[in-house]
Amino acid sequence: DTYSVVGSGRGTPMLRCSFCGQYPTIKSNKAIHEELSRFWKPFDTVAIPTCPNQACPNHYIGTEQGKTHYHSFGRTKAGSIRYRCKACGRTFITASPPTIRHRKPHKNAVIFRLIVNKVPFRRICEVEGISMPTLYRKIDFIHRQCLSFAAQRERNLPILPLARLYIGVDRQDYMINWSDADDRRNIIFRAVGSADNTTGYVLGLHLNFDPSLNPDAIERDAIASGDYEVKPAYRQYARLWLRGDYIEAIKKSRAQRVGIHAGSLRGNIAATYEDVDKRDDVEVFDNLDDDLALPKDGMQVRGEYTMYGHFFFLRKLLDNTEKVRFFLDQDSAFRAACLSAFSDRIREGRCDAFYVRINAEATIDQKRRILAENRRRMAAMRQLHPDLKDGQVKLLMIKEKMAQMVSIGRWQDRWVEHPFPNMGEPEKAMCYLTDIQGYDEDHLAWLYNKASLHAIDRFFMQVRRRLSLLERPISSSASLGRRWFGYGPYKPVMVGKLLDIFRVFYNFVEVGRDKQTPAMRLGLAKGKISIEDIIYYQQQI
Repeated sequence: DTYSVVGSGRGTPMLRCSFCGQYPTIKSNKAIHEELSRFWKPFDTVAIPTCPNQACPNHYIGTEQGKTHYHSFGRTKAGSIRYRCKACGRTFITASPPTIRHRKPHKNAVIFRLIVNKVPFRRICEVEGISMPTLYRKIDFIHRQCLSFAAQRERNLPILPLARLYIGVDRQDYMINWSDADDRRNIIFRAVGSADNTTGYVLGLHLNFDPSLNPDAIERDAIASGDYEVKPAYRQYARLWLRGDYIEAIKKSRAQRVGIHAGSLRGNIAATYEDVDKRDDVEVFDNLDDDLALPKDGMQVRGEYTMYGHFFFLRKLLDNTEKVRFFLDQDSAFRAACLSAFSDRIREGRCDAFYVRINAEATIDQKRRILAENRRRMAAMRQLHPDLKDGQVKLLMIKEKMAQMVSIGRWQDRWVEHPFPNMGEPEKAMCYLTDIQGYDEDHLAWLYNKASLHAIDRFFMQVRRRLSLLERPISSSASLGRRWFGYGPYKPVMVGKLLDIFRVFYNFVEVGRDKQTPAMRLGLAKGKISIEDIIYYQQQI
């Protein structure tokens, strides 16, 4: 009764909202579920060991039942834990040390430290006297341990009684060098990340790349099943970039001018809306050109489906959180995914969403001038209201800006300029996307005051500074205007693994000025976790 299916005139199936007349694009629920399942996989319940004898009555009774059914039977020479079944006498192994087959386990922690301290891979091999294949195996091991360790801690989040979270959401692009001299096009991936502004904890970090898939096999099956003959939302492989679609998307992108910059903050906000309005699908944000290619190993996921999967992941992870406020970088894909995943909580008053736009192109001198002007305005306001405290003065200045808000773009979103910019976020503006709660003016003013992307932007800045493969590229020219990046990775799978490793290091190991880690501030750890604790973590059965 609330929506009808219509054609958009651009070949993209859409829904028409009966209440407001807008046209949201149809997305594949199956594809969103596939992305959510991919992100949630480390949280899946661990199988409890049982007697391996299928004829034994204890075959369906787990070892957690204790001495009634099993008793411990020492360890193997390698240190694996053994049990003996009391019903049939069968002995079996339940858990092995994570480094059971490692010839040089003492190097794992050192390699972990070198990776997160921006040492290039070849230099790591030189320092530790290992080959590149050995380093890749060590990274695979470190990655598995990080995922297991983080999942064990973060399984508590859906039941943790958190009162308020103020979550900044942004994205970052990563360029991968070509590995084939006959095809010197780069590959570009995009990671979507969310971090709590209060604790700094990075709740989710997801890359639009699935390394488990074979692109040749998927392509053959897509052709055989007729995927190319139906609209994208109704396909079997709706979430994936198929080769034919990628070529067509590049052709379309040639005719579109994207990434317009108008100079001023308000002008850039308006230009972004203009860019979005030119898209066939307002939620698609993958900007493609002739110098880019698809990976030959693994498959690139359409960015909007990674975005949807990311927000549904957060929806599941924060199931018990009383109230969540999202501060989103300005893009229709963020808005659509966030409002879709949290629609019920928005109606219940348990979730709010804001756009936040920052003039990130300001120079150091411009930032200093902005801060100086901010101090002058604050001093002048204190003189006018000497009886008010600083917090009350700030509240008053925000309400003055609220009275001057302007409507911008196709949807006439109402933007407020923040009166207190800083060096990290100069010239900031905010837009309240879920204005249905009926907050009073003071409450809304303080929400505008909290609007920020600083936590996730700080994490992304640390990724650039501490991971050599993902730093801002040092490039050299190649033929046809293509670029080769000095420290860029050649294996696409390495991007996701390094991001996963660094997220665990950032959340549990790296301490801030308050001598606490983000995990300690959030309540997932009582102290700093050592790298050795992660490396030698053994999953509890």
